Amino acid sequence: MSKWLTAINERLADWYDDLHDGSAFIKAGLALVLLYLLLAVCLGFYWNSEPEPFSVKELMSVQPEAQRPLVGVATTATLVEVSTTLLEKRGGFLSNDIMPPGVWMDNIPNWEYGVLIQIRDMSKAMREAFSRSQSQSTEDSALAIAESRFNFDNDSWAIPASESEYREGIKYHKDYLLRLQDDNLHNAQFFARADNLRYWLSTVETRLGSLSQRLSASVGQRRINTDLANEERASQSTYAPVEVEVKTPFLEIDDVFYEARGSTWAILHFLKAVEIDFAKVLAKKNAVVSLQQIIRELEATQETVYSPMILNGGGFGVLANHSLVMASYVSRANAAIIDLRELLAQG
Repeated sequence: MSKWLTAINERLADWYDDLHDGSAFIKAGLALVLLYLLLAVCLGFYWNSEPEPFSVKELMSVQPEAQRPLVGVATTATLVEVSTTLLEKRGGFLSNDIMPPGVWMDNIPNWEYGVLIQIRDMSKAMREAFSRSQSQSTEDSALAIAESRFNFDNDSWAIPASESEYREGIKYHKDYLLRLQDDNLHNAQFFARADNLRYWLSTVETRLGSLSQRLSASVGQRRINTDLANEERASQSTYAPVEVEVKTPFLEIDDVFYEARGSTWAILHFLKAVEIDFAKVLAKKNAVVSLQQIIRELEATQETVYSPMILNGGGFGVLANHSLVMASYVSRANAAIIDLRELLAQG
């Protein structure tokens, strides 16, 4: 009997020791998890910064054949640089992250989405307009592939990852850029014409118009439905009320703000490149100053945000409303682009 009790005591002692060792293991595991989360938070603060605007003129100075500025090199090189910055900025591409801190972040991923939309629009314009002499001409195969790559989902983390598709797009844009600068190859051209520029500006106009409306909706307002205005026989698919309530949900206000920051950051660089490539067209139309004013308005959208969060004060309230400030600059740039397109359409 005593041997049996002794065996039980020994078994209980071993079991206690196992539990004690297990609790230490659990504590060590929890400590490692907490340390990882703390490092992830610190890393998130480090990653949560937008890239500074770069100089398009300095970018041109490092291009091959820089002493002989070829038409189209500025726009194409800027497109490559904007795309590369999207992927290689601090923290890399965060929109498809599934682990902390990227999965927690939303400001920079929304900034990335705004930049990506403008890359897609410029890639489309490169394929459909800038690289073609007329509507019946053959499109550049490299630009066609590049456009398809950038239209890949921005939240795919594997098989394939979004980054790998976008890097493929950059590779094909670089291929076009190299052929564009090679005198021995005549299979890549860039046509700086007023109608081509108007084609891309029309897309920019609609993008900025949409962003302006979404930013202005941060305070909420009732708007008169103008969908069928100015057209006597216009019609639409289904009935829409005469007045509509438009308001951005509170948790989406900063998302729209940073998407606008990303879009205007990319457009700003593209317009600076256009100023170089379309210099003769702009000078002939006396539109250089108009373009420079648009650039000035967009530069204001990139001013430093000193507030730790995007505030949503009323239009004339005590607190600031960052969305309305951004909407003001975007609206003025959009109005100037409309005027510039009309100016380019004149003979």
